[in-house]
Amino acid sequence: MEIQFLGTSSGTPTRSRNLSALALRTEASKQWCLIDCGEATQHRILRTSLSLMTLRAIFITHIHGDHCYGLPGVLASAGMLNRTEALCIIGPPPVGRFIGCVLETTELRLPYPLQFISVEALEDAQVLPDLDVQATALSHRVPSYAYSFSEKTVEGKLDVDKLRRDAVPAGPDWGRLQQGHDLTLAGGRTVQARDYLLAPRKPRKIIVGGDNDNPALLAAAAAGADVLVHEATYTEAGLSKVGPGPQHSSAAAVARFASQAGIRNLVLTHFSPRYQEQDAARNGAPTLADVEAEARASYQGNLFLASDLDRYGLDRQGHLSRLL
Repeated sequence: MEIQFLGTSSGTPTRSRNLSALALRTEASKQWCLIDCGEATQHRILRTSLSLMTLRAIFITHIHGDHCYGLPGVLASAGMLNRTEALCIIGPPPVGRFIGCVLETTELRLPYPLQFISVEALEDAQVLPDLDVQATALSHRVPSYAYSFSEKTVEGKLDVDKLRRDAVPAGPDWGRLQQGHDLTLAGGRTVQARDYLLAPRKPRKIIVGGDNDNPALLAAAAAGADVLVHEATYTEAGLSKVGPGPQHSSAAAVARFASQAGIRNLVLTHFSPRYQEQDAARNGAPTLADVEAEARASYQGNLFLASDLDRYGLDRQGHLSRLL
């Protein structure tokens, strides 16, 4: 499974960071999905190998502009490319009203079917062919959600030593056994797949959260999760200055939760523009190094601070790494 960040700033863009957007794709599918779509997301997509023609679905965590103002441009550009395949958008009900208003007031005529699925109805929808998706309500100024993406199926693993002991010839037949098909070998011997399949690995699971001031709301969803992508808009010091009104998380709060939940891989994003890049900091201004240091003080797992266009791969053993 692979995730790529298309925007990692909160509220307003910076010179190096666009607004919230993240792409997710799996090895088994040529299609991909988008989680959030801040302003100018389509410009970031142009700098990747992603295509609007293979976009399967868009998941919006909440209605705030830094998470959805890029939707009109993405939808219109997909139409200009003569897309014909249906596109699903999933989100809180205000997102559906926003899209409807844009289509009506701009007289946007799309050459493909557009389907909006309210997040409350997601459980009954089959949106992605290879991933189960669940939504978890979070705590923010408007209804906000996290989306959990879990593999529907995992590949079988063959007991190679047993195959060799039983003189099952290597080659295409091994592949058929791995897919669960029984075989009849030359000479009439029957080989049953179940006798040579090892216990399957755990399905991989990635959680992508929207804005949220209470990471503990993800406790149930975190069970079995390999990766948590969560906002860390402020440090504790920054949050104390801003106050509780914006309803965002600190790096420390997210890190403590991820540690308690036993999540192996944590990716922080949605940083306030007040936290400058280390090489651009002046006059003692807070930096992203402060965010990282605060998180590392509470979390001993595999920690990343996302930057725009960063790509990460989650291998079959549940280890996340940054891809070159």
